[in-house]
Amino acid sequence: MSHRTLPPATHGAGVPASATTMAPPPRTAAPPPSGNEPLSGSGSPSGSEPLSIWPRSAAPLGHDDLAVGGVPLTEIADRFGTPAYVLDEDEVRHRCRAYLRAFPGADVCYAAKAFLCRAMVHWVHEEGLGLDVCSAGELELAVTTGFPPERIVLHGNAKSPADLRAALRLGVGRIVIDSTSEIARLAAAVPAGSRQRVLVRVVPGIAAGGHAKIRTGTDDQKFGLSIADGSAQHAIARILSQPRLELVGLHCHLGSQITTVKPYLSAVRRLIGLLARIHEQHGVTLPELDLGGGHGIAYRPGEPALDLPSLSTKIRAELAGGCAAAGLPVPRLAVEPGRAIAGPAGVVLYRVLAVKRTGAHTFVAVDGGMSDNPRPALYGVRYAPRLIGRRPSAAPEPVTVVGRHCEAGDVLAADVPLPGDIRPGDLLAVPVAGAYHLSMASGYNLVGRPPVIAVTEGHARLLVRRESLADIQERDIGL
Repeated sequence: MSHRTLPPATHGAGVPASATTMAPPPRTAAPPPSGNEPLSGSGSPSGSEPLSIWPRSAAPLGHDDLAVGGVPLTEIADRFGTPAYVLDEDEVRHRCRAYLRAFPGADVCYAAKAFLCRAMVHWVHEEGLGLDVCSAGELELAVTTGFPPERIVLHGNAKSPADLRAALRLGVGRIVIDSTSEIARLAAAVPAGSRQRVLVRVVPGIAAGGHAKIRTGTDDQKFGLSIADGSAQHAIARILSQPRLELVGLHCHLGSQITTVKPYLSAVRRLIGLLARIHEQHGVTLPELDLGGGHGIAYRPGEPALDLPSLSTKIRAELAGGCAAAGLPVPRLAVEPGRAIAGPAGVVLYRVLAVKRTGAHTFVAVDGGMSDNPRPALYGVRYAPRLIGRRPSAAPEPVTVVGRHCEAGDVLAADVPLPGDIRPGDLLAVPVAGAYHLSMASGYNLVGRPPVIAVTEGHARLLVRRESLADIQERDIGL
C-alpha cells in the first residue's frame, strides 16, 4: 500500500521545517481485514443483524452480556463506573486501513474534531494517516504526542491569532483559508523569508448532509468562500499576490453524515471548473484537491452508510475524466474522515437511575445525558441502546431513554424497544458512540465528563480519566 505524506511547511529562508518527509511508522496491532467490504457499522454485510452497528469484535456472552475487544462490558462498568466510553482500538485501526486501501496514494487525514486524545493521535500516526485540526488546542495535543506537524492541516472559519501563531510556530503542513480577512492576517504572521502552504476552502453550492445544521456546502452558512458570487475567485487572486503564502490547492467540505456518492461527484465537477478558471486567468496549476469528509455511518440497524470503495472508485473516475476534458493534470486527492473512523469504534455505558411511566409514555432515566452526548438534542440523532448484564423476563416495549439534566430536551433515544421489566440499576450500552460525543461534551449541571477506556485483545485500559468534582472546582478561583 502506498501512502503519500503532506510535504512540510517551509520556514526560515525556505528551509523545510523537517529536513525529510516523515514516513509513517510500521503498523502494528490488529491484522488487516480481508476483502474490500464497504465500511458500515460493523463487519456484518447486511446491516440488519442485531450487532451490525457494533464494533466487529462485539460478541455475545451467554444471554445477558456483551464483549467488545474481548472485554465484557459489564466488567468495564464495574471497574470504571458509568457513564463510560469504550473505544475498540482494533476497530479504529481497521477503519484507518480501509481508507488507505480505498485511496492509495492519496492523503487520508483523520478529522480530530470527531474525537481526540493522545492514544487516538498515536493510533492514527501508526496507521499512516494525516490529521486535520481546528484549533491550537487540538494542534498542540497532536504535536506534543509526537505527531509530525508537516502532516497536519489546520481548519477553522474563525481562526484566532493564537491558532495561527501555533500553526506557524509548529510548522503545520497546510492552513485552510476560510475568509478574505484571514489572508492578510496570516501573511503578516509568516516569518520573513519563508512561505506557508495554504488551501482555499470553497463553497460549491451543494446541499448534502444528514441535518440542516451539518450541511456546509451551501452559500447560506458560515464556512468557506462561494464560487457562485465570486468570493472564492477574489480570495484566490489575493493569495496569489502574497509572497509569503503558497497556494497549493482547493478545499471543500460538503457537510456531515452524507450517505450517497452523488454530492461528492457534483463537487468534483464544480471544483475542476474552478481549477480550470484559475489556470486560465492566472497561469497557475494547483496540485491538490481536498474533498473533506462527512462520510455517513449507520447509527441503527438497517440505516444506510456511505459505501467507501464506491466513493473512491467514482471520485477517481470523475476526477480523471474531468481533468482530461479540461486539459489539466489530476491533482493529488485528500479526504478527511472523522466520524467514519471513530464513530462505530465507540460504545457508551449508562446505568439506569429511574423508570417513570406517565400516561402512554415510559421514560428510562440514566446517569448521563446531554452533557456527554448533545447530538440528539442538536440534530435529532437516533440510537439503538441495548440492555446488558441480566436476562430480561418481559418482552420489549417502546420507551424513551432520557438523561439526568434539567432540560426537557435531554433525550438520548426516543421510542426505542427495551425490555418491559427494565428497572433502576440496569446497564444500557449504546453503540456508535465514538464520534462527537465526548468531543462535544459540556459541564452542564457540573456533571463531570465520562472516562474513555480502550479495549483490545481482552485488555481494558484507561485513556482519559473521569472529570471529578475537584477538577471542576479547581477552575473556579474567584469570589
